[in-house]
Amino acid sequence: MKITSKLQWLVGGLITSLVSVCGVALWQSSTTRDANERTYKSETLATAALADANSSLWALRLGTAQYRSIADSDERQKLVQSDSKNYADFDKHVQTFSSLPLSDSSRAAMRDVNENYKKYATARVRWVDKLIGGEIEEAAILRDRDLTPAGRSTVAAIGKLINLLSKEAEAGSEQRNADLQTVATWMLVSCVLVIAGALTFTILMVRSMSKRLNMATKRANELAELHLDAAATDHGNDEVSAMMGALNTMRDKLVDAISEVRQGTDTIATASSQIAAGNMDLSSRTEQQASSLEETAASMEELTSTVKQNADNARQANQLAESASNVAVKGGRVVSQVVDTMSAINSSSKKIVDIIGVIDGIAFQTNILALNAAVEAARAGEQGRGFAVVAAEVRNLAQRSAAAAKEIKTLIGDSVDKVEEGSKQVLEAGKTMDEIVGSVKRVTDIMAEISVASQEQTSGIEQINQAITQMDQVTQQNAALVEEAAAAAQSLQEQASGLSQVVSVFRLEGSQQIDAIPSRRTAASHQQPAHLQPPAANPAIAVTKPKRGSLPMPSRQLAAATPTSAGDWEAF
Repeated sequence: MKITSKLQWLVGGLITSLVSVCGVALWQSSTTRDANERTYKSETLATAALADANSSLWALRLGTAQYRSIADSDERQKLVQSDSKNYADFDKHVQTFSSLPLSDSSRAAMRDVNENYKKYATARVRWVDKLIGGEIEEAAILRDRDLTPAGRSTVAAIGKLINLLSKEAEAGSEQRNADLQTVATWMLVSCVLVIAGALTFTILMVRSMSKRLNMATKRANELAELHLDAAATDHGNDEVSAMMGALNTMRDKLVDAISEVRQGTDTIATASSQIAAGNMDLSSRTEQQASSLEETAASMEELTSTVKQNADNARQANQLAESASNVAVKGGRVVSQVVDTMSAINSSSKKIVDIIGVIDGIAFQTNILALNAAVEAARAGEQGRGFAVVAAEVRNLAQRSAAAAKEIKTLIGDSVDKVEEGSKQVLEAGKTMDEIVGSVKRVTDIMAEISVASQEQTSGIEQINQAITQMDQVTQQNAALVEEAAAAAQSLQEQASGLSQVVSVFRLEGSQQIDAIPSRRTAASHQQPAHLQPPAANPAIAVTKPKRGSLPMPSRQLAAATPTSAGDWEAF
């Protein structure tokens, strides 16, 4: 049986057991809910109905005392109407109680209550009639003989019925608790049995799978340690057996692949050794030419850098001169504006002086008029005394206005003199700024001519540098192509050797181990002249545009270099 099927059986059994336990729990819950509903109807509602009926009965009994204390007919009529309502309420509550699901003993006790209540109701109606009819003595005899004993019997019967309902409720609660305890015990036992069965099945299944999984793990570890000399055997038909079969298939395919890889590495190593030998000679010859061009290009670059620096300095000086010229022009404009402003202030000051003169004349005339008014007031005697006081005050104000106008006129005159002096100084400053602007413009023109000459010189040197750079690039490209070919051949040989060493760690059937490919280094590779030692491979050099300064550097001898002759070089 497969592991999936075993797990399905286990999960199915657990689900079935849980469904059974849950079904019993739901059944017990439904039973308890029905019992609680019955208890609510038969006990709670019944007790409430009896309590309401008892309240109505006590209302009637309390009304008996009111009848005796009230002599007014209208008030007694209201008591009669209240009695009718209490009779109806008691009957309604009794009917509600009787409609509930009750036990036989409860119904028998209710019949006793109804019999006593009928006696009480009948006696009370007769007692009320006699009391209203004025038969006081007969009403008293009827009360003591029939009414009071019947009322007490009815109250006692209701109390007995309430006690009976309480006992029945207590007995029902005890029965429900016992039922719940029984169901809880059954569910606990069922859960223990389900858990024990699941554990037993799980332990047996784990024991049956553990040994085979350990075998599969051992085989996987052997494959991880590159031991391919033995195949695992398993006769099952589950997932573990499928995994063991997959491991055996992987082992067989690895053996085939490793054998083919070894044969391929032998062929690649031989071919790469021959290619590397030819590329090394070509690389050493190209290196010398590239070095010479590199030195020439470096010198031209230094000269170009110096000329560019001079041109940049001239350009910056020209820009600074232009900036200074602009600032000077702006200063001249500002000085002109200041001159205009000072002239406007001078004109306004002169106008203010004229206005102050007018004010001074007005004050003088006012003073004369006030003096004339004072003279006329003096001639008028007592009738003109008040007018004389007013004329005196007006004269004082006119004199004060005239004095203030003179002071303002003096200050304004001084300000006008100072403004005229400032205008002259500003005008001289404007002339000086014009001279500065002219000088700065001449310096700017000279710096512009120097900048243009430096740029033409830079352009000529750059053209020379471009020609040398193109020659250097061609030589560098040739050297790079040779370097890349040599590096590719060497890398190919090293990768073939490394691959052979990696494959050699696998152990195949018969405890045979693959031998690593030896590094093919011939004696001729050690006999190369010192000036023809090959440069190191630099795969980062671009074929189309190598970087300046990345000349080939001498490196170790290629592992697969073979002796070459002049005929081999010409053929290459």
